[in-house]
Amino acid sequence: MRFGGLAAVDDVSFAIGKGIITGLIGPNGAGKTTLFNIIAGRLFPTSGRVLLEGDDITRLPPHERSHKGLARTFQIPHEFGALTVLENLMVAGDTSRGENAFNAVLRRGLFLREERAVYERARDTLDFLELSHVKSEKAGNLSGGQKKLLELGRSLMREPRLILLDEIGAGINRTLLGKIAEKIKRLNEERGFTFCLIEHDLDYVSKLCSDVIVMAQGKVLTRGTIDEVRHDERVIEAYFGGGKYEVGT
Repeated sequence: MRFGGLAAVDDVSFAIGKGIITGLIGPNGAGKTTLFNIIAGRLFPTSGRVLLEGDDITRLPPHERSHKGLARTFQIPHEFGALTVLENLMVAGDTSRGENAFNAVLRRGLFLREERAVYERARDTLDFLELSHVKSEKAGNLSGGQKKLLELGRSLMREPRLILLDEIGAGINRTLLGKIAEKIKRLNEERGFTFCLIEHDLDYVSKLCSDVIVMAQGKVLTRGTIDEVRHDERVIEAYFGGGKYEVGT
């Protein structure tokens, strides 16, 4: 991905393993969020392709990628502040039949059954995320951590094949950070969800990710387990400024 003469993402190529949690790490300016924007469809790459289980989605807009099973959260939550928490989840659900005037008027029973199913899925998602107690609260009134949980919940509403998490732990307290980590692990282990996450907290990455990709200056520097990458001299130089780093410090 080039912006004028700057190669923000430069010859990056990798596959995300199905059914695992992959971490994408690197110093600020490494190109991580630009790469997520390419995968999610906010940017079209200057060259190269994006494949989702073999399907070329490179030129599809974000909403079509969503229909194909790609979900994404943002570092700064994008909730509908004037809607309730429950309504935020229902908006993210698939009620496409009701968007057709013919179905809404002449096939109302089908439309209502679909809407009911979305409502029940939203309620189940709130229960899973432990947000049921704020289901009627305006989403704009939630705490930062609750908004991050709501972002995660909205990404779950279409049963996606891949969820991109952009610094989901940024700016929230350790208690909610631990809760979000627990939910991500359960979704992966119990329901087989595939995640790729950008995160600067290496301790957090070590608890969640079995596979870690390191970017620097728009390129993939290395890939491996968290223990392998944190002892790689290139990573220490690019990411940690040449100093030794121990997870948990």
